[in-house]
Amino acid sequence: MADIQVRALVERVQLAEAVRLQQQIWGFQDVELIPVRLFVVATKIGGQAFGAYDGARMVGFCLAIPGLKPGGRSYLHSHMLGVLPEYRNAGVGRTLKLEQRREALERGIELMEWTFDPLELKNAYFNIERLGAIVRRYVYNQYGTTGSPLHGGLPTDRCVAEWWLASPHVEAVLRGEADRSRPVEARVSVPVDIGKLRAGEPAKARVVQKRIGEELTESFRGGLAVVGLERSADAGTYLLGKWQ
Repeated sequence: MADIQVRALVERVQLAEAVRLQQQIWGFQDVELIPVRLFVVATKIGGQAFGAYDGARMVGFCLAIPGLKPGGRSYLHSHMLGVLPEYRNAGVGRTLKLEQRREALERGIELMEWTFDPLELKNAYFNIERLGAIVRRYVYNQYGTTGSPLHGGLPTDRCVAEWWLASPHVEAVLRGEADRSRPVEARVSVPVDIGKLRAGEPAKARVVQKRIGEELTESFRGGLAVVGLERSADAGTYLLGKWQ
């Protein structure tokens, strides 16, 4: 990580490289790629585009676009973050997110959101336990069925991560001092072998996905939020409690 540098993407050649990384990381078809022109627009209207570089080589990137909540609160939607496989588990993704946070706070923005697949436990752990995001919304088939082999032909159900950038909760998590005193009122478990099911037995994976969606949705309707994630040899378990 000592050699990884994060830079704002401002030149078209840099943005074109981010598009190429999408193909390498997710295996998207051309029609599913976020094009250079959207990167350009995002950087012109208050969004963010950052690249992580190992020397001259871009090894990861992120893209955020501005949003507006009812009542006029502005926020950033972090639409995409990707890291090449050989650079994962090296802190590149977290470094990109922290640069997003730094730049957003500098502009007075307090909230960043993004979606993630609740079946992807490693990503969920990163969002919740390493960054301090919470979850209060579940969206069914957000992007429709895609051609990416990572999605296994399943509906693209997503959780919405809320990253309250200046909150005591986030600051504590980033310091490695997550608060475990909040009572846990519900648990939703995801089997660790869900990836194998998605690849080899998609019908069974769909049953698991449907069950998780129903349980999370019911908890959110009851006013609970995902505030933690426990991992064991067999499962990852979302911990839900009162947020405010």
